[in-house]
Amino acid sequence: MSVFKERLKEVSSFFNNNDVILGYRKFMDCAMDTQDLTIYREVIQLTDWKEKHPEKEQELIEKATSILEKISQIPVLEYNASTPIVTGNGIVKSYGKNRFTLGPVSLDIKKRQVYGLVGENGNGKTTLLRILAKELNLTEGSVDYHFHETYNQNYDLRTQLVYIPQRTQKWYGSLKDNLKFVLSSYGIPPEENETRVLMMIARFGLWNYKDLKWSELSSGYKMRFELARTMLRQPELLLLDEPLANLDVLAQQVILEDLKSICNSVNNPVALILSSQQLYEVEKISDKVIYLKNGKYTDNTESTAETPNKHLIVEIDSSNSRETITAAFASLGLEKLTYNGGVYVAYFDFNTSFNAVLEALGKHQIDVTYTRNITASTRRFFVS
Repeated sequence: MSVFKERLKEVSSFFNNNDVILGYRKFMDCAMDTQDLTIYREVIQLTDWKEKHPEKEQELIEKATSILEKISQIPVLEYNASTPIVTGNGIVKSYGKNRFTLGPVSLDIKKRQVYGLVGENGNGKTTLLRILAKELNLTEGSVDYHFHETYNQNYDLRTQLVYIPQRTQKWYGSLKDNLKFVLSSYGIPPEENETRVLMMIARFGLWNYKDLKWSELSSGYKMRFELARTMLRQPELLLLDEPLANLDVLAQQVILEDLKSICNSVNNPVALILSSQQLYEVEKISDKVIYLKNGKYTDNTESTAETPNKHLIVEIDSSNSRETITAAFASLGLEKLTYNGGVYVAYFDFNTSFNAVLEALGKHQIDVTYTRNITASTRRFFVS
C-alpha cells in the first residue's frame, strides 16, 4: 500500500473511532498533499462550518469523509526522501583559544525526518543551527546542500532553508494579511494566494485568530503563525531553536505532532531539526536525537564510556529509601543505583528486562511516581 493510501486509511480510522480533533488535522494533511485548490476550498468551507458548529461532531465526520473520498481519487506523486539534502563533514566552530568550540560534528539530514537537538545550555545547539542556516562561518569542515534545485547564490539557497530563532520578531497588521504578503512575494495570483493562506491557517488551528494582530496572540499562537508562514514558503530544511519555550504542555504536544505530520508530507516533505529542553516530548517525535555536551556530538544510537550499551538503564522517581529499592532488585543483578537529588537511576546487566524491573517494583510494593526505560534515550547522558 502506498504511503498516501496509508494516510487516508489512518484518517478513516480516527473518524471511525470518533477521534475528531486529531483525525481532522490528519484529514487536512491529506488534503494538502493533493495540491488541488478545489479540494482546498472545500476543506476551508468545512473548517469555517466546523468552528461555527462545534457540537455537531458526527455531521462533521460525515462531511469530512465525503471530501476524503474525493481526495482518494486524486493521484499524488510520492517524493523519494532516501537521499540526504544536507551533508555535514567534520563541522568545527571555534571562538578562539580557551573558549567554546563546537565539533567536530558529521551528519546527514534527510527529508521526512525529524532530528531532535538536545543538551544543556551553552553546549552548542544554537551554534550548530546557525551554521546549518548559513548564518555562521565554519572554522573547519564543510556543509553541502543537495536541494531539489541547484543554487548559485547564497540568497537563493537560503530561500529553501528557514531558521526560526527562539525569540521571533514583532509583525504588524493582521495574521492573515501577513501570511498573504508571504505568498505575494513569490508572485502567487490573488485567488490562489487567498486559498493557500486560508488552508494553512486552518491547518495550524488559527481559524478564529486570522484577523488578530501580534499583540493579541499568546506565545503559542505566535509560534503557530511563524510555522504557518514558514510552511507557505515550502522550504526543504526547517531549523527551529527552542520552539517549545513558553508553551504549556498541551500546546507543546500539539505543535510537535503537527510538525511531525507536516514534515512527513507525501509529496512535499521537509527535513526538520529542532532544539529543545523538553527532552521526552522531542524524543517522542524524533527519528534521531542529537546530544551535544561541551560542543561534542553524540546521538541516541551511540554509547559512551559513562553509559555503554551493555546496561539496562531505568529512571525511577520514588519516595522509598535507597536501601529498600536496592533490596527489591536483589535478584535482578543490580549493578549500580545512583541518586541525583530528584530521581534514582538503576543500572542492570543488559540481559535484565524492563518488564522484570516493573514486576520487582510491584512485588515489593515500591511507591513509584514515575519510571522509564532510558537505555536508548539521550536522557542517560544527562544523568550519567
